[in-house]
Amino acid sequence: MPICFDLSAAAHERAGLGRYATGLAQALLGLGVPLSAFINDPRESRLGPPLSDLPTFTADLPRKRWRLRAAASYFGGPSLDRALSGITLFHATEHLLPWLTHARSVFTLHDVAYLRYPRYHLLQNRLYLSLMMPRFLARADAIICVSDHTQQDALRYYPRLNPAKLHVIAEGVEPRFRPPARLAELAPVQAKYRLPERFILYVGTIEPRKNLSVLLQAYAALRQHLPEVGLVIAGGKGWLYESFFQALRRLELEPHVILTGYVPEADLPHLIASACVFAYPSEFEGFGLPPLEAMACGVPVACSNASSLPEVVGDAGLLLPPHDVHAWQAALYNLLTDGDLRSDLRERGLARALQFTWPKAARKTLELYQSLMPAEPGS
Repeated sequence: MPICFDLSAAAHERAGLGRYATGLAQALLGLGVPLSAFINDPRESRLGPPLSDLPTFTADLPRKRWRLRAAASYFGGPSLDRALSGITLFHATEHLLPWLTHARSVFTLHDVAYLRYPRYHLLQNRLYLSLMMPRFLARADAIICVSDHTQQDALRYYPRLNPAKLHVIAEGVEPRFRPPARLAELAPVQAKYRLPERFILYVGTIEPRKNLSVLLQAYAALRQHLPEVGLVIAGGKGWLYESFFQALRRLELEPHVILTGYVPEADLPHLIASACVFAYPSEFEGFGLPPLEAMACGVPVACSNASSLPEVVGDAGLLLPPHDVHAWQAALYNLLTDGDLRSDLRERGLARALQFTWPKAARKTLELYQSLMPAEPGS
């Protein structure tokens, strides 16, 4: 069963898409699934073992040229058969499916944010996805939706899709996201990022749909009562991020907010576990992995009640209207001052996180692969 798994997003550290590809691929390998990798441009790959040890296919093209090359294959250009010869199934994980004539395909649909919130996307990305996404979805033999919400969006925005092609398989949390056995484990990361003793943490890309301006406003109000509490924003710049930095300056929060930039995978569990509260005010998520990882680390979560996030957090966190600054300020204050509330949400979060594992996602994904493969002779 020669399966080729697109690890491009993981190789190039593309935040959420990369985390998805890494977690699922490693879990599939743990089940003994013989994977090969596809990386559109391996020259700057930052994969580590075991993924870096996989046999690898490539187009030897940087991302923008690869996107154009894949799109051209749908409009009379040559297929990608030669670049991916010998495979039986291709799993597309980053919203791009090359035209293949000799292999079945699985397409992971993370979200349709470019349709729900077009103002939050760069024009070229929006045009590309508007043109190509219907073709990718029609071409795929099966589509994985990472949440019920994403499945509902797929049927709403692409009514010609065959519902039988859609399969909801939730993401998982890696075992390394856990409460520390000893607080001393956290010290190196705390020193590296110069973390305050008590702080609120956000993890994710800085871009408009993450709604960080509301978090900044809530934090500015909170400082009037708890001035010793810091705010840490962990994540790189995405796109259209200028409004975030304008709000940071307008609220005079620059001395009080730590911007870590992109945080390496090895540091992330200890960074999360060091936080007093995890805040995630995003307007829209296809799944919402960061709050799940925070719950797995035993950190109380305040989270937006929008899109798929209630599916992930359930009753294990405080769910808030994404644009209600007063509600966010009050929730953060309560989480920082009410020990009983913190303990209750910690226990609820740890239990909730156990429901989402990559091995569970991998088993369902493998069943989907097997349903698409021809039966072995004599079986």
